[in-house]
Amino acid sequence: MNASIISALAALVGAAIGGLTSVLASWLTQRTQVRAEWRAHDRVRRQELYKGFIEEATRCYVDALQHSKPDLNALGSLYAKIGRMRIQSSRDVADEADVIGRKIVDSYLAPDKSFLEIREMLADGSVDILNNFSDACRAEFASLRAQLD
Repeated sequence: MNASIISALAALVGAAIGGLTSVLASWLTQRTQVRAEWRAHDRVRRQELYKGFIEEATRCYVDALQHSKPDLNALGSLYAKIGRMRIQSSRDVADEADVIGRKIVDSYLAPDKSFLEIREMLADGSVDILNNFSDACRAEFASLRAQLD
């Protein structure tokens, strides 16, 4: 075989390998960036969902403590957020959200609380029905951060 043909083939193979390596590196970089953007977007979406849930649950709970007639629109919105959590969140977060929903419904069935009773509940911490939910959310976000490392 002619030396010039071997040199030409070596150059072509080298160029092909270099081009393939470049394409593969670009693909891996793109894939990594897309995953990072998706995770960041997912985290923001969860934060917004949890924020809305906490605000809605607080409104519903305060209403439940003071009234025996439930605000069905607010409860519907709250349970819609719980349903979204069942899809987007960890099982622990969704389960804790469901516990909060049941506590709120149970509070509507309990006798109305006076302002003094609510003050006592604040003092002894029994009014805080969101504590376990907050802990579950914090653990979920820590888990998501660990996946990025």
